[in-house]
Amino acid sequence: MTHTPSTNLRAGRKEWTAFVVLLLPLLLVSMDVSVLYFAIPSLTRELDPSATQQLWIFDIYAFALAGLLITMGSLGDRIGRRKLLLIGAAAFGVASVAAAYATSAEMLIAARALLGVGGATLMPSTMGLVRTLFRDDRQRGQAIGIWSGAMAGGIALGSVMSGVMLEHFWWGSVFLINVPAMLLLLVLVPVLVPESKDPAPGRFDLLSVPLSMGAVLPVVYGLKEFAAEGFGTGRLLSVAVGLLIGWVFVRRQRTRQDAMISRELFRDRVFGAGISLNAVAAFAMMGSAYFTTQYLQSVLGMGTMEAALWSMAPSLAVGVAAPTATAIAARAGKAPVMTAGFVIGAAGYGILALTGTDSLWLLLTGAAVLASGIVAVMALVSDMALASAPAEKASSAASLLETGQEFGGAMGMAVLGSIGTAVYRSDMPGSAPATARETLGAAVASTDHTLVATAREAFVHGMQYAAVGGTVLLLVAAGVTAALLRNTSAGAPVAPENELVA
Repeated sequence: MTHTPSTNLRAGRKEWTAFVVLLLPLLLVSMDVSVLYFAIPSLTRELDPSATQQLWIFDIYAFALAGLLITMGSLGDRIGRRKLLLIGAAAFGVASVAAAYATSAEMLIAARALLGVGGATLMPSTMGLVRTLFRDDRQRGQAIGIWSGAMAGGIALGSVMSGVMLEHFWWGSVFLINVPAMLLLLVLVPVLVPESKDPAPGRFDLLSVPLSMGAVLPVVYGLKEFAAEGFGTGRLLSVAVGLLIGWVFVRRQRTRQDAMISRELFRDRVFGAGISLNAVAAFAMMGSAYFTTQYLQSVLGMGTMEAALWSMAPSLAVGVAAPTATAIAARAGKAPVMTAGFVIGAAGYGILALTGTDSLWLLLTGAAVLASGIVAVMALVSDMALASAPAEKASSAASLLETGQEFGGAMGMAVLGSIGTAVYRSDMPGSAPATARETLGAAVASTDHTLVATAREAFVHGMQYAAVGGTVLLLVAAGVTAALLRNTSAGAPVAPENELVA
């Protein structure tokens, strides 16, 4: 038996500096999800988009990102993760300039689509590079904990940053924030980040590209529409088509030697469990966000900027939760801490179930507790799944985790949103206008104060029911996590840094 000091695997100052640089694209990609929230009024005045174009301006970024994650993860393993990161950074920077100076709604939609393509290259590349930069289990866990906290914080930061920029500049300035960061990335990454890729990747399966997009996009679109519009034949058909194409895609991956998704990834059941648990965590996170943002604006009557600033408060807890969870997991094992994370998330939903129509601090406390537990789970799941995957497939593994997260988030908004909407509509009186019975936003626009008060009560009642559903889901997830990972490496603590390992 050969003993090798684990310190030989430990990353030094250069690797940690490289990691800080890799946080730049992560922050920008997550910020771009929410960066347009405040820009819509001025953007509408300048470009005059139709209602459909306005929806696509918002949604095309997320759709392009979700649809191409699997493709870009596989491509990064083949051509090199650093190379793909640099290509994506250049594309992201160019698209940001094009979006900032768009002269029509069509041009802005095209630029947002290109931003999504760039984002799809950046996300799996950065996580894949983190996997190769940190070979020591303890350090990799710390890095991914910080990575997860930064991603969650970036979404909240995006809306606030856009509000600050719009106080002083025109709407396109919200995109120009990306350009200096991407230029810095293009300069520093070749110096600090070593290239890594699969030494024997095989041929690239071109047919799997449209199949993967055809599997992901219709399902994500259908689920998002369920949350916004309720169930309908077209939306059900969209999900059904996506699932059918997904079945074809999976069969192709199982039968080809040059599959886009390597079967090696699933030889350790920990990886498959990680994808599922990450999807459940995203379900809980996005399901709660669907209600909390509306609560701040439409129930408490806050302006957009004020609501965005208050929504930053839970992010402070999130920034501490993920690194703390990874530190505890190094001593106690990931499985017990992930189980506890789901229980903490369930407690957060339990607090949300107690909110009334004037419960700002209760809402923020519940959101903070929920987010802390869920982000802790996401950080540990990501580390667990990446550690179980072969290093040469790191970007593919990361892309599958992130795609599962997209599915989970869309499902959370659809399921919990539908519960809340059903309760809201049943509570609204039949004498109310049809639009007010459909959405809270339409109701609060009314001049009838009694109707507005009734609508707010109905919305909170629906949120309470959805929160109870979220509580039950997360308690079940905690039990499943404990049972599923009991006899795996995820249940064992990481060896101390000074210990010799066989």
